[in-house]
Parts: sequence; C-alpha cells; structure tokens
Amino acid sequence: MNLHRLPKFALTGAAIVALAGCGTGIASGDSGLFRRNSTVQSQESAELRDRAVAQREAIGRASRNQADQGSIFDLFRNGADPNTTVEVNKYLWVAAQDVLNFLPIESVDPFTGVIVTGFGTPPGGGRAYRATIYVQDPALDARSLKVALQSSGGGAVDPGTVRAVEDAILTRARQLRIQDANL
Repeated sequence: MNLHRLPKFALTGAAIVALAGCGTGIASGDSGLFRRNSTVQSQESAELRDRAVAQREAIGRASRNQADQGSIFDLFRNGADPNTTVEVNKYLWVAAQDVLNFLPIESVDPFTGVIVTGFGTPPGGGRAYRATIYVQDPALDARSLKVALQSSGGGAVDPGTVRAVEDAILTRARQLRIQDANL
C-alpha cells in the first residue's frame, strides 16, 4: 500500500461519514422529516383516543336513556327487592290449606303468613266454622302455627277442637316434609 494514498483515503472516509450523518439525519433521529412523522402520528393517535372516548360516552348516554325508558326485556328481569323474603314454613302453609280444604278461602297473604277462610261445614259435621290461620315462623314447629276458629252462631269454639285442627295441620305438614325428603 502506498503511503501517499493514505491521507486521501482518510479524507474520503471522513467525508463519507460526515455526509452520512448530515444527509438525511435518519440515523441520528434528528431530521425534520422524522419529527414531522412522529408529530403527525401522535396527533392521529390523540384524535383516535378522543373519538374512542366520545363513542364510549355516546354509548353510555344511549344505554342510560334506554334504561330510563325500559324495554320489553325488563319484563323478564327479576326486579323484586332481594331483601323481601317470605318468612312462612311452606309445609305448614300447604298443610293448612289441605286440612281446611272444605272452607272457602277469602284472603291469603304469604308475606304475613295469614290465611282467612269463610264459613264452611266440615264433612260429617252439622256446624259451620270459619278459620283464621297464622303461620308466623319458617320453622316446622307447633309454636309457628296459630289457628283461630269461629262458629256460625258467633259462639266460642271448644279449645279441644282448635287443638285438634292444629294437630291435624302439623301432622299433614310433617307428612309433606317426609315426602319431600324421600324425593
């Protein structure tokens, strides 16, 4: 290699490196073109974000308006208060209606546990009775059941008759519970 050519190669190499660094500037990341592209990209992404937020807000407003107006599907939703419960023993409830099925029912309220019947004559009996049954507890227990009977003449009913009706209702309730347990 000739030594007189060495400075020429060094100068040419330095010029190439200098021109490469200044020419497009992409290598250094400092060119105006590159900055403009990143600025445009950040503006476009900001616009996209703003559009997405606006669409979400519009969807939210539409769904709130639709919820205020209601729809046909609201009929199938359970809108009842979940804190409202029926505190009545189902076996006592059904047993009372089974045992006193000869009496016409005037009113029924499962939330308070009250069944009110009209006057009716029991099979094989000569007097007409009217009953009010109160199931006051969810437990299958004698304390959960209260029966009040009244005769058609307005007279008092023998406490033994009231106790017999209560016993019949409790016995039927136990039978119903045993039937459910066997299933």
